[in-house]
Amino acid sequence: MSAPLPSANLLHKQLKEMQTDRDMASISVGLVNDNIYEWEVMLMISDDCEFYGGGFFRARLSFPRLYPHDPPTMKFETPLWHPNIYSDGRVCISILHAPGDDEYGYESASERWLPVRTPESILISVISLLSSPNDESPANLEAAKQWREDPTGFKKRTRKCVRDSLEV
Repeated sequence: MSAPLPSANLLHKQLKEMQTDRDMASISVGLVNDNIYEWEVMLMISDDCEFYGGGFFRARLSFPRLYPHDPPTMKFETPLWHPNIYSDGRVCISILHAPGDDEYGYESASERWLPVRTPESILISVISLLSSPNDESPANLEAAKQWREDPTGFKKRTRKCVRDSLEV
């Protein structure tokens, strides 16, 4: 039997820390099929979040074997209408982009993935992104357009996402 990869040991430690941290009450994490590289996440969004407050959104964090050198990916399983979330649920946020310089010059290397980031810091950043979308670099062009041009319609659509998240 081979020894676990260093990434597996680190992820076990980070999972345990998140599961026992009382300050992380709005985030629940667990493993998918006992696979340390696949985490099921539940984000319980505070009522003070204008768009998604009160929602319970399921997502999955998928970690590469070379974690923390390479970033994980995050995908919402609960449908979300958001400028920075693709229609298939994939999250588009700078901190999950491959390390190094952005070939298009939009992001600095310090905004992209760094091995010091943790699952906790990723999830906190995603919660922040739900409150403050980045419409300059949208993954969902329709949502970004509505965010800019029809804030009332955008809020109505996000509130439907919240209602739908509570029915699952």
